[in-house]
Amino acid sequence: MTIGGMENVEVFTSEGKGRGLKATKEFWAADVIFAERAYSAVVFDSLVNVVCHTCFQRQEKLHRCGQCKFAHYCDRTCQKDAWLNHKNECSAIKRYGKVPNENIRLAARVMWRVEREGSGLTEGCLVSVDDLQNHVEHFGEEARKELRGDVDTFLLYWPPQSQQFSMQYISRIFGVINCNGFTLSDQRGLQAVGVGIFPNLGLVNHDCWPNCTVIFNNGKIELRALGKISEGEELTVSYIDFLNVSEERKKQLKRQYYFDCTCEHCQRGLKDELFLGVKDDPKPSQEVVKEMIQFSKDTLEKIDKARSEGLYHEVVKLCRKCLQKQETVFADTNIYLLRMLSTVSEVLSYLQAFEEASHYARRMVDGYMKLYHPNNAQLGMAIMRAGLTNWHAGNIEVGHSMICKAYAILLVTHGPSHPITKDLEAMRMQTEMELRMFHQNEFMYHKMREAALNNQPMQVMAEPSNEPAPALFHKKQ
Repeated sequence: MTIGGMENVEVFTSEGKGRGLKATKEFWAADVIFAERAYSAVVFDSLVNVVCHTCFQRQEKLHRCGQCKFAHYCDRTCQKDAWLNHKNECSAIKRYGKVPNENIRLAARVMWRVEREGSGLTEGCLVSVDDLQNHVEHFGEEARKELRGDVDTFLLYWPPQSQQFSMQYISRIFGVINCNGFTLSDQRGLQAVGVGIFPNLGLVNHDCWPNCTVIFNNGKIELRALGKISEGEELTVSYIDFLNVSEERKKQLKRQYYFDCTCEHCQRGLKDELFLGVKDDPKPSQEVVKEMIQFSKDTLEKIDKARSEGLYHEVVKLCRKCLQKQETVFADTNIYLLRMLSTVSEVLSYLQAFEEASHYARRMVDGYMKLYHPNNAQLGMAIMRAGLTNWHAGNIEVGHSMICKAYAILLVTHGPSHPITKDLEAMRMQTEMELRMFHQNEFMYHKMREAALNNQPMQVMAEPSNEPAPALFHKKQ
């Protein structure tokens, strides 16, 4: 169900982009324009036993549904809240004898809701779920084959006593999921755990340099302003990460979302020179640059393989060697250099080699700050990680300054009530206290820190995952 703020927006026809949403009043950075609960949502296949099917929080111990043995919940409250949406699913799973994939489960949940409420506009929705973009006509051969397989399985799973929908309608709902499935993250916002359909959010168009961001918090999404938005201005979010040359971003958007991006950053190739920046003095030849890009791509492939096998020392070796070569050719904003810095600082932090990691993390943040929008959520998260790494390395001044910077960004992108923002606030207070101590008596500060570390090792970084940060929309790569 939608939970408010819809009077702040109106649907209009956006030039060259079809429908869009525009602001009906002025907004400032950190304002919540609207909040919306999912029309329907499911947990990913790989996490069905560790994530609550109602609130999407990761929990150690979950209760499972006694009937189908498939659905898992935090407690009785979550189980009770789920029953309306789980009731049909529960008996369908028992009848079918197995659990279909997440796409089929989501399509069925959408259609059971349509069966209950009709396919028209539900309360607080600006668009009906079956009227969202579906692009089925643009599917390539591979996607069509997958769609046919999903529809066939769906028909076996869908109970005979439920309302029978036409093949065309079923295909359309799968298309809607493919184009509008929004990634749900766990309570800390660090791992993608499920996919949901949010009809109002589905009306917000893409821009590579958007004026809004979306965050999933406490069972709902919030559309938040990144800066001043004037009355009548179109609201936009970025469907993909900005950190790529415009040509590559356009290809990704065409492949995954079936449209040609005409945003200013793509049309004018803004920041492309920085993304592919090379040293000025002496300027390397085009041939040398081309070779270095190829070497970087090859190294990134080797790194992915080593990471997936858990060979983290091998990853560090590959990164060091690649960085050594890149540094003679690439400028500090070059995306191939930044990818290497990001990987090596994350893996070294995990291996608790904080001193070395902290230097790489600082260089990464310096590069990111020249590229990202100042209120970009991914920038905020990267600065937070770099701040933690520097703090662990004993660079208290740099660590504190980065944690403050990250906190300021996350107040805009995540808001003060998000668990990550609360964590950051606690870290900011902790580092501020340490910094005061450091300024009063540096020698005593180091002595106390040493004692504290010997007694109680500081929290260790999470194991680096091969997964990128949760993307906004759930897409097959």
